[in-house]
Amino acid sequence: MGRQRRKDTDFPRARLDSGAIAEVRPSEFGSGYEVIVDGTPQSHVDLADPTYLAFEYVARMGAVIDQLPAGPISAVHLGAGGLTLPRYVAHTRPGSRQQVVELEQSLVDLVRAELPLPRDAQVRIRVGDARAGLGRMPPAMRGSVDLVVSDVYSGAQTPAHLTTVEFYREAAALLAPGGVLLVNVADGAGLAFARRQVATVRDVLPHVAILAEVQVLKGRRFGNLVLAASARELPTEWLPRLMAAGPHPAKVAEGAEVRAFAGDAAPATDADATASPKPSERLFE
Repeated sequence: MGRQRRKDTDFPRARLDSGAIAEVRPSEFGSGYEVIVDGTPQSHVDLADPTYLAFEYVARMGAVIDQLPAGPISAVHLGAGGLTLPRYVAHTRPGSRQQVVELEQSLVDLVRAELPLPRDAQVRIRVGDARAGLGRMPPAMRGSVDLVVSDVYSGAQTPAHLTTVEFYREAAALLAPGGVLLVNVADGAGLAFARRQVATVRDVLPHVAILAEVQVLKGRRFGNLVLAASARELPTEWLPRLMAAGPHPAKVAEGAEVRAFAGDAAPATDADATASPKPSERLFE
């Protein structure tokens, strides 16, 4: 007899404080597992190969991380999901010290139980709001962190208070002089939200590159754009390396292209920010 299809209720799950249901399911698109929150895939984790980054935008973040100076780094991750990038950093840069801030204790518990971190991974998880978590980082970390990753979603949207100049100033305050901020921005046709996010990040960190799939960057379909930003000019040799790293078809915009992309968009502030646009429910079918 053929193997019976598992019922949805057979998968490990947890109810979050928001009321959403988080699940860990075997991936339908290759090896590993996916963390799914109310039908939205949040993370992909391959316990056997932490270097396998299945989601395109995460692979682009990984490509940027690979360009940082060799050796262990210090990193702060806002938003835990399945802890995909902390696992990647721990594997590719042994000895790295990492902090993760996640709002949902029950999600942390689910991931720890079903997708445990390697024992030698130096990853500390703090439970709480991402922005509040920035303020609770040890004072010694200010100005010394190599990497800050902002990839926070409530359901399928980034909360408004994590999209503002004031928020990015708090994140940038942790960065070492050559440190890099990575931001996951989701947007669709017209890219109004993404353009404003680029303007907002550039108001805090002047050197910004945008990595995205070509059709997403043109605003032809909903998708993810990765912003890489720093107080210092991003090394020019990064561009061909990031292009070659894929996924393809890829586009890396920098300099004048980034300024043209932002156009006359005004930076978002705590007084006027909005959450990221909600994708169509059909997007993840």
